[in-house]
Amino acid sequence: MLAIHLRFDETLKKFISGAIIATLRRQNRRPHTNQCQKLMPTLPVSPLSRAVNLSFLSRLGVGVSGALLCLSVTTVCYAADVNTQPTKATAKAAVKAPAKAVAASKKLSPTADQAKASRLVARQLSVLHYNKTPLNDALSADIWTRYLNDLDGQHVYFLASDIEQFKAQRLRLDDQLKAGDLDPAFAIFNRYQQRANERFQFVLTNLEKNRKGVLNFTGNERLLNDRKDAPWIGSLAEMNTLWLNRLRSGALSLKLDGKADDEIIQTLTRRYRSQLKALSQNRSEDAFSLFMNSLTGAYDPHTSYFSPRNSENFNINMSLQLEGIGAVLQTDDEYTKVVRLVPAGPADKARQLKPNDKIVAVGEGDKDLVDVIGWRIDEVVELIRGPKGTTVRLQIIPNGNDDGARKIISIVRNTVALEDQAASKKIIEVTRNGETKQIGVIKLPAFYADFQGQQNGDPDYRSTTRDVRKLIDELKTARVQGLILDLRNNGGGSLSEVNDLIGEFITTGPTVQVRDARGRLETLGDGNPDVGYNGPLVVMTNRLSASAAEIFAGAIQDYGRGLVVGGTSFGKGTVQSIRDLGHGQLKITEAKFYRISGASTQNKGVEPDIYFPEVFDPKEIGESALPHAMPWDTIRPSRYQQVDDWKSKLGALEQASKLRQAKNPDIRYLNEQIKLLADVKAQNTSSLNEKVRLSEKQALEERRLAIENRRRVAKKQAQLKAWDEVEKQLEAQNPDHDPNFERPEEQALLNEAAEVLVDAQQLNTAASNLPSYLKRNADSPLVNR
Repeated sequence: MLAIHLRFDETLKKFISGAIIATLRRQNRRPHTNQCQKLMPTLPVSPLSRAVNLSFLSRLGVGVSGALLCLSVTTVCYAADVNTQPTKATAKAAVKAPAKAVAASKKLSPTADQAKASRLVARQLSVLHYNKTPLNDALSADIWTRYLNDLDGQHVYFLASDIEQFKAQRLRLDDQLKAGDLDPAFAIFNRYQQRANERFQFVLTNLEKNRKGVLNFTGNERLLNDRKDAPWIGSLAEMNTLWLNRLRSGALSLKLDGKADDEIIQTLTRRYRSQLKALSQNRSEDAFSLFMNSLTGAYDPHTSYFSPRNSENFNINMSLQLEGIGAVLQTDDEYTKVVRLVPAGPADKARQLKPNDKIVAVGEGDKDLVDVIGWRIDEVVELIRGPKGTTVRLQIIPNGNDDGARKIISIVRNTVALEDQAASKKIIEVTRNGETKQIGVIKLPAFYADFQGQQNGDPDYRSTTRDVRKLIDELKTARVQGLILDLRNNGGGSLSEVNDLIGEFITTGPTVQVRDARGRLETLGDGNPDVGYNGPLVVMTNRLSASAAEIFAGAIQDYGRGLVVGGTSFGKGTVQSIRDLGHGQLKITEAKFYRISGASTQNKGVEPDIYFPEVFDPKEIGESALPHAMPWDTIRPSRYQQVDDWKSKLGALEQASKLRQAKNPDIRYLNEQIKLLADVKAQNTSSLNEKVRLSEKQALEERRLAIENRRRVAKKQAQLKAWDEVEKQLEAQNPDHDPNFERPEEQALLNEAAEVLVDAQQLNTAASNLPSYLKRNADSPLVNR
């Protein structure tokens, strides 16, 4: 699994304890020393998604719920400020490498400490995990499947005969874990090492002795891009054919990128020598961590095991002064893939890197790019991070370019400070029937709080609620006629802050429910009758709106206080805590969030009242895309009073929005991009013929150019003649790296949110002008007509 290095120093502990005590006092609960020790931070890390995750503590805030400390529930991290380990085992070399010797290592064996820790993990998961899932034969089968997928998710190393042999352990892993017997799991790991070594030996031999075969791009073969559902390969001959085709595909991508034949062979040789070297660096703890996370991941994606080294080296930066590019990365087969961008981080500001893009090479400044395909992710991170103000160049395969087409982008490394994450405002205008309405917009990238400033008695300390209240007052002074709270890409943050912010829009009442593994229910709420804003409200969400953002959107929707528009949110509605094992630590899911309506935010997320198109594929991004994600469910609703009931009005609002969206050039462009991405993904093979690959690439670029030109014609702009002109214009859209910059299609969605808000105002105004005897039946079909 990927490791996050975190160091808990005494200052950090004081800050956390102070924040906990302050929160308990606000809730009129007496804080005890042992309670504060129990309420130490939970650091959600998803081994299943294999993403590097880090919850922001001090600046994004801390909230207490029952006996659990809740941080940002969807977690983000800076690749430039963490050290990571491979998510997929990169095994030791078993034999001498053909071109450059790599010392052979003996097979890995478990230690007594690891055996003891495995028994403890198995016991704690069965007893303490929210699901209370027993460790039995059924779960053993899940662990077995997950373990094989973690080792060889693309089915390119193990033979079918290996899998047949492993089946003997399929229903025995549960008993072995309870007994601390790790030998069978290590045997599977060692077999993986053997097979991986054989494959790299085969590749290097072909690069040395079969140059002509590697560089032959005249055949009609096609290579399956995603083999996770492909059957296990039955024979060594089939395996050799597959790997020769994989090698040729890599060589063809380099050739289409302008590399000469000699350079192609040299690049691929360096690539696989690097993988062979990484293979030799695995240790017993790597095998143990991988197996333990196959066990924890069978419970849910956010329960995970931290090895002793990772536990001791956790590193939270209290001031959020994290230098790098601001991206969450994960390993995807041989590639390093972007999971998400940190709001207001360097990559987000540059607007060139996107989720699901693959990083294939890294360069420092103007130096040559270094091919990183097949590298351990911690080594890729090491190349990407660097001093503030320096430039890193990334060669990427953009999401949707399954033909391997690449482009180079430049990002200036920088820190991400609280000011970059803070709420900001602007005013947009909507014209209806000759009348112009001003609509306020507050963009909120995260739910943050400066607990250090609060503890120090700083009267001007920053927090989400304080900042938003100030912005609302400024917008009210400007006499706006409605408010949009933009939570797109908001990954969450402080539970106490989201609770307080909801209170700015309602009088009093519950805001969120939390149920722990014992079934105990705690309801958080707002007891302050003061309201910061009581006018028309719309909340915008997308697939990357998570945790605290989902709690806010869900509460506004349940109260009927406003409309939620955009895309379905992420669906992260669980809470984790950290438990010491003696040998490492266990992060375990022990609680779950529920809306005041009783519906969970888990898995399903918050579904908008009015849908807007978005490019994020829910099959690839979001909680529901993660294997073993905990299910959506419901509990008894809280007692609360609805402000308004929008259900009967949604039909008219949705119809009006669809008509506008169909006419908007930028939203039509967005829909065409979504269709294009879906079509590209549906084509799950790549040609190994150079002429065919070039033809497919040209056809794709022509389609993209046509989509862009249709938008330009509709907006009365000059058409472009080639795709590279489009790319240059896209790269030049945000030269000053303004964190609040929005692409035309993003701005179009914001404008549509304002139109929906005005529609809602007019519906309410029309209903209020009805005679009293009709107001009582204003929701009837007759009146709606």
